[in-house]
Amino acid sequence: MTDQTPPGAIEPVPAPPPAPPPHAPIAVAGTAAIAPRKHWAPWAIWLIPIVAAAIGGWIVLHAILARGPTITITFKNAEGLEAGKTKIKYKDVDIGDVRKISLSKDRTEVVVTAQLTRNADSFLVADTRFWVVRPRIGAGGISGLSTLLSGAYIGVDVGKAQEDRDEFVGLDKPPSIVTGQPGRQFSLHTPQVGSLAIGSPVYYRRLEAGQVLGIDLDQGGKGVTVTIFVNAPFDQFVAANALFWQASGVELKMDADGIAVHAESLTSIVTGGIGFQAPPDLPPAAAAAANASFRLFASRDRALQHPDTEVRRVLMYFKESVRGLAPGAPVDFRGIVIGEVRAVSLEYDARTRIYRFPVEVNLYPERLRTRYRSGAPRAPADNDAGRDVLTRLVENGLRAQLKTGNLVTGMLYVALDFFPDAPRAAIDWTQQPIVIASVPGTLEELQASFTSIARKLDKLPLDAVAGDLRRALGSLTTALKSTDRLVAQLDTSVAPEAKATLAQVRKAAAGADQVLAADAPLQQDLRETLTEIRRAAEALRSLTDYLDRHPEALIRGKKEDIP
Repeated sequence: MTDQTPPGAIEPVPAPPPAPPPHAPIAVAGTAAIAPRKHWAPWAIWLIPIVAAAIGGWIVLHAILARGPTITITFKNAEGLEAGKTKIKYKDVDIGDVRKISLSKDRTEVVVTAQLTRNADSFLVADTRFWVVRPRIGAGGISGLSTLLSGAYIGVDVGKAQEDRDEFVGLDKPPSIVTGQPGRQFSLHTPQVGSLAIGSPVYYRRLEAGQVLGIDLDQGGKGVTVTIFVNAPFDQFVAANALFWQASGVELKMDADGIAVHAESLTSIVTGGIGFQAPPDLPPAAAAAANASFRLFASRDRALQHPDTEVRRVLMYFKESVRGLAPGAPVDFRGIVIGEVRAVSLEYDARTRIYRFPVEVNLYPERLRTRYRSGAPRAPADNDAGRDVLTRLVENGLRAQLKTGNLVTGMLYVALDFFPDAPRAAIDWTQQPIVIASVPGTLEELQASFTSIARKLDKLPLDAVAGDLRRALGSLTTALKSTDRLVAQLDTSVAPEAKATLAQVRKAAAGADQVLAADAPLQQDLRETLTEIRRAAEALRSLTDYLDRHPEALIRGKKEDIP
């Protein structure tokens, strides 16, 4: 209340100070100003789902854009495969994964549906190959050991075809050769495949140079075609005249130098193998073209044999057993193999009513000509002159004979040799093949000799000889008994007398020792006697010398010496 306010009047209340603005700091005496609280607008809360949706859309769009084509692969079984986990790899890089595994309509195969990356579009051509990589043990060794921990996966080998494809048939085994591997492929033809298998190694001078890709039976079933791949740089050594042979197992060779064992490697012994080289006695030839065909020999010795271009078919008849004689057995001419047995047959001779064994052989005259010493005269090579030479050889006793080549196995071979005492024979050149006469083998002759001896023994009077021998043995027994009695008599009567005689001999020997001793009287007397004899001899020698000088002394006497 002031002094101007009348009494009884109400004093006016002062108005409150104006409120500060909402965002203005409140001033407090002695303290800092405090900022007012901010408030978000209602529409800001939708920013979070919008950003999340944008990120999700971008991820979905990226996945759609990165997703590659879908393919199907057919396998025999689904061993090691699992949908959603099994990967598809090319050179150990993931290019897709398995999405679905199902059976085919006929339930004989497994259909695998796989999703590839977008960068794998160029892989889907007609000759692209797929296979399951898992641990395997085969002719080429052990593979796929890394999948023991990581699990099986599907491997890819990209082809070079221009045709696109999205349905494939998977391989049962990994391919031996991948596309683009340097080297060349060749074909080998052989009657028997032996112990070869897909993956068997190919050797050049005992170095592994390739492997077997495939083995197929020829049309008609009369042979086998073996497809091989020779890696670079070994493929440059496959010349147009290269020789291939089976290097499977161990080759045992026995000759004048001893026993030789030949094997390419331990792997070839177990899984088989193929060796090759150029002919050692021919000049180098040009390299063979890819997919060229060659002959596959059964052994290295067969491959390195001189090629036989001249063949003469000859027939030989034998009467003895041909057990142990098989096609391929050698025909030998005094240690030189000049042919081989082609066939062994049976034939009935109606004229003699007996069975004969015709043996057809192939003779290679070139093998005989290659053994000629340099500069030595050679037999003519033309046909007519060769016939004349062979005719004369047969007239001079050339015959065929079966001989045992191996006492352990009993294998036989045909030997050509000269038998001057053999019955005369001639060659009928109008008959083809020509026939060369034969003689019984050494074993047959030995059996005939034993048979003759046995027959002679049968004719001997063995019973009478046995009786005479029995009587002789009786007489000998009687004589031995008499000898025993005589010996006993000598022991009882003669032995004592012999002992006494021996005692006297000992006494005489002792007396002789005493007489012959150095200090014995007899020895001294003997020495004196010998001295006197020596003196007498000297006097006689002096007298003889004097008479020789003075023979007149016998008449006149000895002259006195002049002093």
